Amino acid sequence: MKKMKIILSTYLSLSVFVLFSQPKQNNEKVLQVHNDIKKKELTDSSSKKRPFLSQFILSGEIRPRMEYRHGYKMLANIDQDAAAYVDQRSRLNFDFISKSFKTRIVLQDVRGWGTTAQLNNSDAFSSIHEAWGEVFLKKGWSIRLGRQEIMYDDHRIFGNVGWAQQARSHDAMIIKYQKDGFSVDVTGAYNQDGASLNGTNSTIASYKSLQNLWVHKNWNENIESSFLFLNLGKQVTDPTSGDYWDNYTQTIGTSNGLKKDKLSIFFNAYYQMGKTDQIQANDLSAYNVLLDVGYKLNKAFSTNLCYEVLSGNSQMDTSTSYVEDQHAFNPVFGTNHKFNGFMDHFYVGNWNGNVGLQDIAWKVKYKKNKCYVGLDFHVFMSQAAVFDEYKYNAELAAVGGDASLVTKKEMNSYLGTEIDFSFGFALSDGVMLKGGYSHMLGSQTLASLQGITYTTGVDAGKGRADQISNWGYIMVVFKPTFFQTTIKK
Repeated sequence: MKKMKIILSTYLSLSVFVLFSQPKQNNEKVLQVHNDIKKKELTDSSSKKRPFLSQFILSGEIRPRMEYRHGYKMLANIDQDAAAYVDQRSRLNFDFISKSFKTRIVLQDVRGWGTTAQLNNSDAFSSIHEAWGEVFLKKGWSIRLGRQEIMYDDHRIFGNVGWAQQARSHDAMIIKYQKDGFSVDVTGAYNQDGASLNGTNSTIASYKSLQNLWVHKNWNENIESSFLFLNLGKQVTDPTSGDYWDNYTQTIGTSNGLKKDKLSIFFNAYYQMGKTDQIQANDLSAYNVLLDVGYKLNKAFSTNLCYEVLSGNSQMDTSTSYVEDQHAFNPVFGTNHKFNGFMDHFYVGNWNGNVGLQDIAWKVKYKKNKCYVGLDFHVFMSQAAVFDEYKYNAELAAVGGDASLVTKKEMNSYLGTEIDFSFGFALSDGVMLKGGYSHMLGSQTLASLQGITYTTGVDAGKGRADQISNWGYIMVVFKPTFFQTTIKK
């Protein structure tokens, strides 16, 4: 762990030095226009040479998805029946941009088919997913305020979680700067349960306060790099006294990409420190490293070989110096469905604080025109040691319960293999059909960690992974543009 800390600290320091010491490139870009607003038709506030167009677009999204689940998120148990359901995301998007500012409002409704009566009067399934305004200042500066999606780099730390029907958005302010392929975002957020005359209580949002710095540089058309520093405050409340305070964690890291001809290399490294969000808080010391090497075999076929490690807590090391720290890395706001298998056994509302993860993945994809087919293979292993409670209890019983005669045993680190098949193609302009099937071949170690065990007989308490764990989905995505107007000034 100490060697890993030294390596990560050295790498991060060099990355920050390189990021700020390189000369500027002559590839100035205007402010990015959100989604379907074409930036070639617009200009930033500092330009006076080109005509300016103000634009309003009313668009939408209708996305019903049917899923079959048997062993999704957790390995299937012997008495578990398969589940099948349909849910749907429906959105109305209002985008407006003018010379001095732009706004975006996204009305969203997420519900399962059959969750409301046919003669329903009202419900709580509709919400405002985004509602923000951004004012353009001079020389590449702008300020965005309101409820908004925040996405950076490969979405490992900040992502919109677009696979989830509800997705993720933040109530925040971002000060932005863009010039010469160089971008800086400074983000601040402060959440409360509501307007109050006494105290600063925050129990609804996933955090109380957030400060984030993101710096990105496009060195040329082939190389890009980013630096991120996140300070996240979560409220901790003493249930006895009612007193509350904020514990802060910090995530610092870098993300780098290289694309040259048919080869692509992506690498990121993050380190977490600070305090855990508990009353008796532990110091946090955790890391995440990812390497992804891709190669385009031809215009249609591509392949990627990936390795990712996220640190975890050992179940074998019980020394005071070790257990005083939290070693499990938390991807915070990442789009975790994208990384460690589509069956979401890891870091999608689960696994945080556990034994960590190593993921070796090989991916093959065919993409041509508006059609794609993908096949991914994942081999999962724990990063930290896993205690074999079944063997320990069996040996303990054999010696009459004398713990001094029994030593703790470590389980095999292999967690399982997942195979993900996915496809998609355009039914027509603005309409996509997507689907997929995934199969998890889980191990006894994974079953033990998830609490899937035999309940009777000599194997009682032993991890049970003999049931079929699979998952599939079919989804149709409609993205209409209802209305669009452009006014030339």
